[in-house]
Amino acid sequence: MTESIRDKTAIVGIGTTEYVKNIGRSELETSLEAIHQALDEAGLTPAEVDAIYKIETPGEDGNSELNVARNLGADNLRAWGGFGYGGGGACAPVVYAAMAVATGMASVAVAFRARNRGSGARPWSKMGARVRETAAFEAPYGLVSPVQQLALVTRRYMHDYGATSEQFARVSVTQRQNAARNPRAFFRDPITVEDVLSSRMIADPLHLLDCSLETDGACAVVVTSAERARDLQQTPAYISGASQGMGPRHYMMNGLLYKEDPFDLPSIYAARDVYASAGLGPADMDVALFYDVFSPMVLWQLEAYGFCKRGEAGAFVEEGRIDWPDGDIPVNTHGGSLSEAYVHGFNHVLEGVRQIRGTSTCQVEDASTALVAAAAVVPSSALILRKAP
Repeated sequence: MTESIRDKTAIVGIGTTEYVKNIGRSELETSLEAIHQALDEAGLTPAEVDAIYKIETPGEDGNSELNVARNLGADNLRAWGGFGYGGGGACAPVVYAAMAVATGMASVAVAFRARNRGSGARPWSKMGARVRETAAFEAPYGLVSPVQQLALVTRRYMHDYGATSEQFARVSVTQRQNAARNPRAFFRDPITVEDVLSSRMIADPLHLLDCSLETDGACAVVVTSAERARDLQQTPAYISGASQGMGPRHYMMNGLLYKEDPFDLPSIYAARDVYASAGLGPADMDVALFYDVFSPMVLWQLEAYGFCKRGEAGAFVEEGRIDWPDGDIPVNTHGGSLSEAYVHGFNHVLEGVRQIRGTSTCQVEDASTALVAAAAVVPSSALILRKAP
């Protein structure tokens, strides 16, 4: 991604359903609910939408752009697309919405994620007796679900860099403190490091409270041109940086089984390009919204995005440097996937917008930039949002 789309587009509307265990509505219904809310907030109509992008899970999603457009009442879609890799695609729908609008392919683009994960089955519960590709070397030996795969990577990180379970737990505690102020958050009761360490072991060394929620819900944003954004109802969050990254010889989740350097993560490449596209760097960021399906992932992203060096993130977290309101870089001020909701990280984009607008429940004082980063261990994506350039 070059600087060619820098500040040419903006997020002008956001919408979300409630976050619950069983929402009682289909993903199509909840996606439409969130999209309508985002359009109403922006002062735009469904007929004006001419691009739709979404996160999808191949083989699971029946919630197509076609169904959404038809039920929304869009006159014609000139651009659409779905993005896989789960949390790695957290920012990708907005990346492509910005590209479509900046290039004139579309004028009003919607990006969304709807998922019934709290009431639905876990994807890996459907794994058959035969598996293909690299899974043939993992699943039969117990590396079936993300928590099992990431546990292995986490243990290697602990071995190589001296990180501790207490430091991972500190991420969960900090984000729960933020969620306590957020009425949308599913979990708001305070927890301690000891609570995390004494919670049930899921996959050593990851405890229950190191793991993200499983919730139902939907989120949506509306993207339009910077020129049009200035005349709409909400404070625009300009899209200054946008990127995706995969890196060389990448394998899903478990690079440590196949790569010389298991921490040469896709997020390193997404970070390099998102900063270049915005013309900004880590020192310019006021708040970071990091994908946090498991607590160690926050540490890996702190390093990948340049807030500390490789192996230093454990101490960085332990010293309170990600805490709101006094940390160097407040992280996941909404509570993240560990405490607000699990919507494949798309709720982090909405929190980035709130920080730019000044409406977060854990508002960073005078925040003018927000970094939003997708999952570190799968093909990834990132955004930098800012106030009026």
